Amino acid sequence: MTTHPHGPLAGQVAVIAGGVGAIGYASALRLARQGARVVLLARDPAAALKEAAALPGTDHWALGVDVEDGAALRRAAAAVAERYGRADILVNAAGSTRAVPHHDLDALDDALIDRIFAANWRAPFAAIRAFAPLLKASGQGLVVNISSIAATTGTGSNVAYCAAKAGLDIMAHSLGRALAPAIRVLNVAPGVVDSDFVPGRDAAFNDRQAGTTPLRRIGQPDDVAAAVEACATSLLFATGTVIQVDGGRHLG
Repeated sequence: MTTHPHGPLAGQVAVIAGGVGAIGYASALRLARQGARVVLLARDPAAALKEAAALPGTDHWALGVDVEDGAALRRAAAAVAERYGRADILVNAAGSTRAVPHHDLDALDDALIDRIFAANWRAPFAAIRAFAPLLKASGQGLVVNISSIAATTGTGSNVAYCAAKAGLDIMAHSLGRALAPAIRVLNVAPGVVDSDFVPGRDAAFNDRQAGTTPLRRIGQPDDVAAAVEACATSLLFATGTVIQVDGGRHLG
């Protein structure tokens, strides 16, 4: 695909939390190709800077940020404001989980529950809170949170992950209302994606999941990124809703 320096996102700045992850970086590629200047937020600044330099287009950047640290996110927003003077798009693509059988209640201990909610709910909220002033000032602000069909099917990697993503979906409804009209808030909910997001899942697991998916394959990071791109370029009259991109897995 070619870069469009005069594309629909030309002049805009897109900040991607979890920017070096599979979905985060695929989204970065899509938005950069549409003309956006992209800022990758990741724990490893060296890796993030390397990935930012490889994006199509120019004037991309990266910051080493613990996205679970609200103060660090505020500093990142200030740094983006100083460098670019604006932020138009925030993609919350960071998160973490661990496979725990739903019946094994003891394995889902308090510490793991807290980590899962911190990574998958508190961190996206903190990022929105930190960047909201810049997004409001844009006049066309957009937040896209990467959710999961686990929020509605209840069959994700563990019970806490399902609950955290359900909370993320409700947050999109709440903030879609509260932040309108200055900021649109949309969630993109994939099913099984070909990545290393859930430790321990292998090719055999993916093959089994593909066989029970109506479209007979699992998702690729770019499938999810395509939906993120659509939120920024095409679905301009949508807010406060969840877009499922799962090959039909939610159909049961």
